Amino acid sequence: MIETDIIIIGAGPVGLFAIFEAGLLKLRCHLIDSLPQPGGQCSEIYPKKPIYDIPGFPSINAGELIDNLMEQAAPFKPGFTLGEAASDIEKLEDGSFIVTTVKGTKHHAPIVMIAGGLGVFEPRKPPIGNIADFEDKGVEYIIKDPEFYRGKRCVIAGGGDSALDWSIYLAEKKIAKEVVLVHRSASFRGHLDSVQKVIDMAENGTIRLITESEVTGLNGNGVLNEVAIQHQTQGEIKVETDHFIPLFGLKPSLGPIANWGLEIEKNAIKVNTLDYSTNIPGIYAIGDVNTYEGKLKLILCGFHEGTIALQSAFARIYPDKKNVLKYTTVNGVQGF
Repeated sequence: MIETDIIIIGAGPVGLFAIFEAGLLKLRCHLIDSLPQPGGQCSEIYPKKPIYDIPGFPSINAGELIDNLMEQAAPFKPGFTLGEAASDIEKLEDGSFIVTTVKGTKHHAPIVMIAGGLGVFEPRKPPIGNIADFEDKGVEYIIKDPEFYRGKRCVIAGGGDSALDWSIYLAEKKIAKEVVLVHRSASFRGHLDSVQKVIDMAENGTIRLITESEVTGLNGNGVLNEVAIQHQTQGEIKVETDHFIPLFGLKPSLGPIANWGLEIEKNAIKVNTLDYSTNIPGIYAIGDVNTYEGKLKLILCGFHEGTIALQSAFARIYPDKKNVLKYTTVNGVQGF
């Protein structure tokens, strides 16, 4: 049995920052994650993807952000159970919890903080009959390392931030030999500045932009070498390529957490915005895994939610102890 003050389910950026905030309150944390390393999606899916809305960092790669958060958490000596998804939870008579993983590892603490991001996820795949034949042979649903595409011809499909950001990155950094962005509409769902940048790059020839179209066919002998694009007015367009990367987002699922008796709404955990507590006293939910009126699924919002939740957790663990907010600029950071 692993004993700690707070069990954090999810070792993504929000869970990692919670270690730091808990440490300032002299609370120990142990994190559980199904992935084999800390970082969540930032490490597993897009470690080289630039993030632009972390305060104090005009741009930081997702992997670098995780490295920094791990360094920030290090003085507080967190524990990790990695490569094991949390599967069961039991509430004891004293109000504390035992969380058991799929491999049977048990963890005991008075507080459980769920920071599971989008939960268990898989990519949304376009309805192309033979797409499975080219998976890992020219078709990828996520970009882990942009260097993989060095000197290659790439067709990216999608109209959201991920498709826009990666098209810009691969073309602007001159990583890919050619970048073609295909979108079924003439308008995009991403940030306006990214949309304008793609339009500008298309006009100067840095990116080939094909709108009102979708990729409908894949061709190749063992490996991908051509995509067929159906345009609304021009008909079929054939484009030679080395990689087809449909970035249509992920289909999230809460997995076993959905069966823990928590109040669920639209595949997310409902919380009280006073302290981001759930309907089960002692269990909190922070980051993308939670939902409330006005919710924004941003990493920086998760940082705020975790900070507030931990103040409440401290009061729950030590009801007779007064917590006086101490500024790190005055007191510094004192680890365990």
